[in-house]
Amino acid sequence: MGKQRFWVKRLIGSLLLLVIGLGLLAPPALALTEEQKFVAEVWRIVDRAYVDDTFNHQNWWLIRQKLLKNPMGNREQAYSAVQQMLASLDDPFTRLLQPDQYRSLQTNTSGELTGVGLQIALDPETKKLRVIAPIAGSPAERAGIQPADTILKIDGVVTEGLSLDEAADRMRGPIGSSVRLTIGREGESVTDLEVKRDRIALNPVLADLRLQSRAETDKPAKIGYIRLSQFNANAAAEVAHSIDRLERQGAEAYILDLRNNPGGLLQAGIEIARLWLNEGTIVYTVNRQGVMGSFEATGDALTRDPLVVLVNQGTASASEILAGALKDNGRATILGEKTFGKGLIQSLFDLSDGSGLAVTVARYETPAHHDINKLGITPDVSLTLDPIRIDQIATQADRQYQAAVNLLTADSMVAAGDT
Repeated sequence: MGKQRFWVKRLIGSLLLLVIGLGLLAPPALALTEEQKFVAEVWRIVDRAYVDDTFNHQNWWLIRQKLLKNPMGNREQAYSAVQQMLASLDDPFTRLLQPDQYRSLQTNTSGELTGVGLQIALDPETKKLRVIAPIAGSPAERAGIQPADTILKIDGVVTEGLSLDEAADRMRGPIGSSVRLTIGREGESVTDLEVKRDRIALNPVLADLRLQSRAETDKPAKIGYIRLSQFNANAAAEVAHSIDRLERQGAEAYILDLRNNPGGLLQAGIEIARLWLNEGTIVYTVNRQGVMGSFEATGDALTRDPLVVLVNQGTASASEILAGALKDNGRATILGEKTFGKGLIQSLFDLSDGSGLAVTVARYETPAHHDINKLGITPDVSLTLDPIRIDQIATQADRQYQAAVNLLTADSMVAAGDT
């Protein structure tokens, strides 16, 4: 028995020595450089949050391993590696925002920016740089740039192959400086425009009371006109203030103008929908697991007066959430053109070096479960609009606006409020 214990101890000891020996012979694990750690940080966020768990039908872990084998001597090379990794997802909305770009985006959503004032996107089919909409009152709008225009060159540099952020960088610059944009427009020849950069105030709401004649009575209809140009941090409070003021002025019906509104903060769109809806679902969100969440009205609507919403090709993202909620709940008549069709939701993540990461984390559906991504929202009343000047918006020269007025007056919707 003692001999057995002796040989067992010798065997265990030999095995331990073998394991230790193998450990000494094995090469030590290589420590990641700071640049590689940064790439791994981005990879990890996308791995956990991205809406498509197939990662565009590719081996996401293998992509990480291949990238980390490449030498990266500085942060610019790390940024390049990250951009290469994200490009493999074929999703222009999931992107790296370098520190200056990230600060610019945060400024944009907070209420002020400098530049030409364009909201842009990469067309998912043509991969060309497309204008969603110029910001109201911006240098781009004053220069005549329109939704659905294509930006072919920036200061002579061809935009095909540029990322959204690279294109935006080329359009930024000191206040008072100019940038030359080569614009393509369907049915027209290519045009070069000199656009002078400026500080752009982002008060997103213009609102006033309009007196409109109606057939049923000599008493004019009091219509509140609200134009919302962007869903930034100020938007919900400004719309609420406008509705409250117009209600006190005796508004009997409303026109909500979302034309050329490229969207912005999802939460702002939800809060503004709650200003018009007492009950009902505002939007459904669907994550990578197919789990559906929803945002609901809270019974805090500020008015039940009749409402017409104006939309066009530049109506996108949070604007489409709002229009879809009001349409599917029967709260408003949607009038104009089919909207842009952006039904994806991004979250922003802070990165360790001050940059940011925008990741598509979910898609949304309207209350009637319509997926509008790349499809848009079809209006209840379809009506195209020939180009008009900025100062003609919401005037008699604006056919869509006049059609909204006619709906609110000829159909006796306003008169119902007099009883």
